[in-house]
Amino acid sequence: MSKKSKTQRGSRTLSKTHALQPGPNWPLLAVSSLGIVLTGYLAWTAFSGGTVQGCSAGGGCDIVLTSRWATLLGLPTALWGLLAYTGLAGIAFVRRADRHWSYAWTAAFFGVCYSVYLTVVSLTILESACPYCLTSLGLMTAALALVVVQRPPEMANRSWRRLVAGRGALAALVILLLHANYVAPQAEPAGPEDPMTRALAEHLSDQGALFYGASWCPHCQEQKRLFGASASRLPYIECSPAGPNTPQSPSCNRAGVQSYPTWVIHGRAIVGEVLTLAQLADATGSPGAANFK
Repeated sequence: MSKKSKTQRGSRTLSKTHALQPGPNWPLLAVSSLGIVLTGYLAWTAFSGGTVQGCSAGGGCDIVLTSRWATLLGLPTALWGLLAYTGLAGIAFVRRADRHWSYAWTAAFFGVCYSVYLTVVSLTILESACPYCLTSLGLMTAALALVVVQRPPEMANRSWRRLVAGRGALAALVILLLHANYVAPQAEPAGPEDPMTRALAEHLSDQGALFYGASWCPHCQEQKRLFGASASRLPYIECSPAGPNTPQSPSCNRAGVQSYPTWVIHGRAIVGEVLTLAQLADATGSPGAANFK
């Protein structure tokens, strides 16, 4: 093999060599870990039906975390946040510098876009603020800023305008589609009452069960929709007659209600859960419980 051929082959080999990081991206890993702790806690409380610390019933935090925006594709929004931060933590271990930066920038950029969208919704539509959500926005923004500062020299020739325009258009399209789904009107129950559902609603009242909720609580509305045209027969107690961000009614305070919906059945409180008709029938020993299986 000639010396010229060896030189050309060596040149091609060098051109395919990519810079590697000396180790994990520790600053990105640290920020992601904080996000994992935060969203992991919120996701755990959402799945367990527990009460988030510092979120009093009817307060801004409670309004946001019980709104329709608290779920995405049937799962708690906090769980999607947990997956995003976990993904960023995994990206921190990618050794190839160009891929590491591209993956991290894309993930953090989409995370910031969706976090900003949720913040705008909470402040304008829900007219409330959630410290946990704002903290997550701050962490995701910190991750994006960190990645921007860490841009490797070999990526310097990539245009910021093209990067932001391309990914921004995709993020805007996804958010618009999701927002359209969130704000789409939901059909109100109509038609005659179902005899079995009506009997269960009347049985709940006869057994002294109590259903505490708020007019602005989406989970409370979901609970009522399960009863269709018989929802008016439920033993429902409105805890927020003056609307969101107002003091809770005295009767709900005396009952110790801290989250909506809250069912009290035979002295046992079931907090933050939308109960199925079968669960309610079983809990109250309804004669027609077998009909809801």
